[in-house]
Amino acid sequence: MRVMIKSKIHRARVTDTDIDYEGSITIDRSLMEAADIVAYEQVHVLNINNGARFTTYALEGEKGEICLNGAAARLVVKGDIVLVFAYGHIEDEQLVSFSPKLVYVDDKNNIIKTK
Repeated sequence: MRVMIKSKIHRARVTDTDIDYEGSITIDRSLMEAADIVAYEQVHVLNINNGARFTTYALEGEKGEICLNGAAARLVVKGDIVLVFAYGHIEDEQLVSFSPKLVYVDDKNNIIKTK
């Protein structure tokens, strides 16, 4: 069994931060659905602007929303571009037919393409 990337939201724009929230990343629910990410699932976030990489969990948000909460709010600023990854365990026999769900968004976090 291998740990493989199962989902990626590519180049989403941070719309807000909330340092006082308990923690997590709030993601537009349509992006979560397209990427097969569920509420409270562990995700890795990579900030293109400053190189920060961190692990948190996903929560469903409103249309276009990408909000970093709690301690993660210190690692981004509104307008930063982030990549959001979720991983899964894949059996070696499944690797031949396996491909991750990739979700590409525009500068307003609207889906422009999926693979």
